[in-house]
Amino acid sequence: MIQSIIAGVGSCLPRRIMTNDDLAKLVDTSDAWITERTGIKARHIASEDETTKSLAVEACRRALRHAKIEASEVDLIILATSTPDHTFPATATEVQADLGITQGAAFDMQAVCSGFVFALATADAMIKTGQARCALVIGSETFSRILDWTDRGTCVLFGDGAGAFVLKADESGSGQGILASKLRSDGKYRDKLYVDGGPSTTKTVGLLRMEGREVFKHAVVNMAEVVEQVCTAANMKAADIDCFVPHQANKRVLDATAKKLGVSADRFVVTVDKHGNTSAASIPLAFDVALAEGKIKRGDLVLMEAMGGGFTWGAVVARY
Repeated sequence: MIQSIIAGVGSCLPRRIMTNDDLAKLVDTSDAWITERTGIKARHIASEDETTKSLAVEACRRALRHAKIEASEVDLIILATSTPDHTFPATATEVQADLGITQGAAFDMQAVCSGFVFALATADAMIKTGQARCALVIGSETFSRILDWTDRGTCVLFGDGAGAFVLKADESGSGQGILASKLRSDGKYRDKLYVDGGPSTTKTVGLLRMEGREVFKHAVVNMAEVVEQVCTAANMKAADIDCFVPHQANKRVLDATAKKLGVSADRFVVTVDKHGNTSAASIPLAFDVALAEGKIKRGDLVLMEAMGGGFTWGAVVARY
């Protein structure tokens, strides 16, 4: 049986760091107010010369180095993003060109903050059915471009960044790789978290709008539910998971989800304090940090979970 193993991980953050004190100079807020409600202390903000593509390309190069493979081996690129460089072509094809890859397929995936989980499940399915042998799965965002910097309820939450996995087909029976995935969506909640523009409606990019309390409520319930579902699919329980790498939206969401699952919060990787909410980039960014800090080791059972606008939500469990 073919398994999709995580062969390499890489990430990239913009140079500029914006602290809560920096934000307090722009809107009516404070470090104490933001920290108490979100756990966020700082976030990275892309400069004019840093784009979703450029951050993604660097994250991919680092992931390829980590995997010790050449870009020429890659035959699939899936880029999860809500902030592409252009309406079209897909930013994934631009990443493909910059990496010098001329084979296989490259496309973008849009599931907002759940995008990386959706992309990971899609790449896994394509590898297991023989449509690809080596995939770059990327989450890359420049959410700072779609924020209303006068709205303290949203502009304090988000940051920019990118992360990437190298997935490789493996038939050795090692037991490593993606074990199960569960994806969900429910479009009736689309007005709870959305961008108020688009090429077919307003002919503009638009700005992010959110009903924070409603999103919080659904996030805890939906993420706990899908974690249990994916664990069942993998014939295990949440208690068996060595490390949870959740979407980094809000520290209170992470703590509430851990409590609902009945697992210790110290098994959850937390980077939201340093990165803010980087949407589709948050899981691979957090995974890379956890690797560097030794929180994830080869052989560990790792569960990745997310919820985003739409609503979309999902989880993937893998043995790293």
